[in-house]
Amino acid sequence: MADRAAVRPHKVVYSIGRLLSVPLETVQQKSSDTRGLWRRSAFLHGRYLERTQRARGRRVAAHRNRHTQCKDRTSGGSSESSGAETVVAMSDEMTVALLPNVEAPDAPPLMAPGRPTVAILGSGDFSRSLAVRLVACGVSVVVGSRCVKRIAPGLFPDAVELKDQEGAVARADRLVFLALFPEHYPSLLGLRASLAGKVLVDVSNAVKLGRSRLSNAEQLAEMFPESVVVKGFNVISAWTLQTGAQDGNRQVMLCSDSVEGKNEVAQLARRMGFHPVDLGGLCFAQDLESVPLGLFPLWHGPVLTTFLLFLFFYGYGFIRGILLPYLANGRNAFYRLAFDLVNESLPAVALVTLALVYLPGLFAAWLQLWRGTKYQRFPCWLEGWLLRRKQLGLLSFLCAALHGVYSLCLPLRTAARYRLINAAYAQVKAGVEEPWDELGVWRSDLYLSFGVLGLGVLSLLAITSLPAVGNILTWREFTFVQSGLGYVALTLSITHTLVFGWNFAFSAQAYAFYMPPSYMLAVALPCAVLVCRCFLLLPCVSGRLARIRRGWESTRKCPVSQHHHVVANSTCPEV
Repeated sequence: MADRAAVRPHKVVYSIGRLLSVPLETVQQKSSDTRGLWRRSAFLHGRYLERTQRARGRRVAAHRNRHTQCKDRTSGGSSESSGAETVVAMSDEMTVALLPNVEAPDAPPLMAPGRPTVAILGSGDFSRSLAVRLVACGVSVVVGSRCVKRIAPGLFPDAVELKDQEGAVARADRLVFLALFPEHYPSLLGLRASLAGKVLVDVSNAVKLGRSRLSNAEQLAEMFPESVVVKGFNVISAWTLQTGAQDGNRQVMLCSDSVEGKNEVAQLARRMGFHPVDLGGLCFAQDLESVPLGLFPLWHGPVLTTFLLFLFFYGYGFIRGILLPYLANGRNAFYRLAFDLVNESLPAVALVTLALVYLPGLFAAWLQLWRGTKYQRFPCWLEGWLLRRKQLGLLSFLCAALHGVYSLCLPLRTAARYRLINAAYAQVKAGVEEPWDELGVWRSDLYLSFGVLGLGVLSLLAITSLPAVGNILTWREFTFVQSGLGYVALTLSITHTLVFGWNFAFSAQAYAFYMPPSYMLAVALPCAVLVCRCFLLLPCVSGRLARIRRGWESTRKCPVSQHHHVVANSTCPEV
């Protein structure tokens, strides 16, 4: 009867399965019944575990008794007391959990149990966004203001407690966010005793770039020497705090002289869904405060280079195609300044800029071949150039896309309609019924096709350069797209330009005023880059470069140690 009354495992699983199959609407409508089902399922599961342990204990005891009886028959002795002690010990072991509830040694310590209370001094936009985020993460928030009455009703969530600054500091467990401008820090000197032992999180930023004085966090540490100052959350915007970490930058950079204080702020950042990054001591606070003031720091050089290239080709086209014909022949073509000249300059800039993307990689390869080692740093100008290849590629794509849009708008111009009418009138006057230029048709179709293909591959390069797309690619995939397809885009662009020029480069009319066309100047550097790349693909050159990049060094760089290493291991190629 006891076995029949015992709860079977499949019945417990069936009860829990029926419970999990209940729809969400039913659970919401019958919450009390659902809680009862959960309690009953948990009770039955506990009874099942208890009875299973008891049955196992009885089986162990029976096995021990049989073993003891057999031993008594052979030895003539009795060990009932020892057997009983063993059974009791084994029964006690059944109640000990197999996996104790301990944390992994590498896991960060958790925050205080329950709902920790965090104080925020200040009632501005950042304070409100921070309070909303903390409340959503289950943290009790107390906002301290110099004048609580001026805070409009509904500005903060209902779960946020509004007090004066002294009351908010008193309610805080450990962390106090200073959402104030640095010039208001001296107003907190009266709370120095209350802030003693607290962790002050400074979220302020610098007003201007420069190192003429101490950072805001260092000044705060001098004002409150008995408090722990942590610099952080200053690179997180109010929008990111309100919408969540998935819609903005997940990194929260921290720096402080107190490891314990940084750990507490890092735990809170993880609880909010961010990824804390430790930058070191408080001496790095000035660099951290200057981060939000940077205006595209990696884009200055590429934008300036692209702008100068555009000015060069635009000015060259103006002098060659507009100014000199006007001075020599009196022909007025100044209407070309607004559209034609821009459309002629953009593809030249795009082609040269794309060549500048792959030129520093060739320089780096030739330097490694010449030095015979990869363990020497590149020059500073080359390192900066290598770091800005992504920006140059995006600017090249921008110029190419603008050139495509300008080309699509060519038939919409009034000048194009006049040219079409004049051409038709000339054909009628000449008596030409069916004009057809087979060579011209092939030329136009070919260079348009190569241009569209080049723009398409360049668009793929621009898309994969986005962090959201590049992060899901492996290193081999990313290298194939950015390097392999990049040279394909460069080749298609060069072909587009050469087919557009056709045989005009060998005509004397193309060199008006002894000046070559702008597309001939634009194609020179890309062709040189492509030729150098093809030379690096030769087996004798590519093999040596591959060995160097895998750690091989020439004998003039490492004449003794590498020789012994080769003889001992016989894995590296001899010099």
